[in-house]
Amino acid sequence: MTNLIQVHTTASSEEEAGRIADALLAQELAACVQISGPIKSRYRWQGQLEQATEWMCVAKTRADLFDAVESAIRDVHSYDQPEILATAIVAGAQGYLDWVNEVTAGG
Repeated sequence: MTNLIQVHTTASSEEEAGRIADALLAQELAACVQISGPIKSRYRWQGQLEQATEWMCVAKTRADLFDAVESAIRDVHSYDQPEILATAIVAGAQGYLDWVNEVTAGG
């Protein structure tokens, strides 16, 4: 088990996804943010079935930085309630894991 997580969020545009990635990297809250898309999302929101074209951001970071990562995402996100989910990284190439630890805030 590692102390690292991947934080997933979706954004309404490629530009917004870029702003999220840039904010996390500038504040040293993530070592890497991958942006993929467009993706098609279907979901229930305020009692209605909705669909949207979105871009997904996956940030590699430390678990102890999650609260700061969430805050930084909310600061630039356009959604009322953005998806912000953390998934534990249970194992990985040691050199990569060391790099994530080294380049994130206080690493």
